[in-house]
Amino acid sequence: MTSDATSAATSDASEIEKLRELIASVRFVLWDFDGPICRLFARHRAERVAADLVGWLERQGPRELLTDAERVSPDPQVVLRAVGRRSPDSGLVAGLEEQLTQQELRAAASALPTAYADPLIRTWTAVGARLAVTTDNSPQAAGAYLEARGLTRCFATHLYGRTRQLDHLKPHPQCLIRALDAMGATASTALMIGDSGSDVAAAREAGVPFLGYACAESREERLRAAGAEHVVRSLEPLLRVLRSGRPVG
Repeated sequence: MTSDATSAATSDASEIEKLRELIASVRFVLWDFDGPICRLFARHRAERVAADLVGWLERQGPRELLTDAERVSPDPQVVLRAVGRRSPDSGLVAGLEEQLTQQELRAAASALPTAYADPLIRTWTAVGARLAVTTDNSPQAAGAYLEARGLTRCFATHLYGRTRQLDHLKPHPQCLIRALDAMGATASTALMIGDSGSDVAAAREAGVPFLGYACAESREERLRAAGAEHVVRSLEPLLRVLRSGRPVG
């Protein structure tokens, strides 16, 4: 074995040990949905969804609710949040949120699973952890995806997602707190797995330890800049730790 190979093996062992320590007391796992569990808009493109939302809004009349940059944003959440900020009590928020929910339900039918997410979810459930989805996406879309993958029983009814109260979207910790309360969990016995700076902030606000999932180096840099101490580029090492026989809690 070369010195470079030895160094890589040592680093890998160190990361595995950090993961083992991080999950040692975890009894409840709070998953963000789009990213750690699946690529929701892998085929039903987010850019098209955002454009459709803008088109729907403009057919209702008020163009001034979006800036020029928001009008061409590829992120449908940007469009929804902008309207929520500028016209929070209007029927537009409810209408736009419903439009996005329907688009997310279409996207769920063609979403691609994140590598190792399915076996990780099943394994964590099998060793006794209780799981919840805590997401800014529609809980109906998350439920439809999990049902199609045969994962519904791993989460039971614990799907906590976007409501029409848009000021409760992350970084607000509301969906995490709802999950903890419903499962009778304390923050210190839970772990959130997320892939965005708003996930980091929501977990911090709720007092829940955080593990970042980053599918690319740039995303890892953003997570670490947001304060994430633990970040993995693949869920495979986490699955390996669980399969090594770690007891839950």
